[in-house]
Amino acid sequence: MVQETVTGTLIYSHVIPAILGFLGLMFIVSGIMDRNNEYTILGIVLFLAAGLLPFIILPLIIS
Repeated sequence: MVQETVTGTLIYSHVIPAILGFLGLMFIVSGIMDRNNEYTILGIVLFLAAGLLPFIILPLIIS
C-alpha cells in the first residue's frame, strides 16, 4: 500500500506559522515598548494569523 504525500503541507503547517508567530511577537513587544499602536495591532493580527491559517489552508490542500 503506497501513501501519497502532499507537497507543501509541512511548510504550511510548521514553517509559516512559526515565522508569523515570531514576527507577531516581535511587533507586539516593540509596539508596546514604543507605545506604537500600529505595530501592536499588526503583531496581534500576525500572531492570530499564525494560529488560524493552518486550519484554513491545509484542508484546501489536502482535499
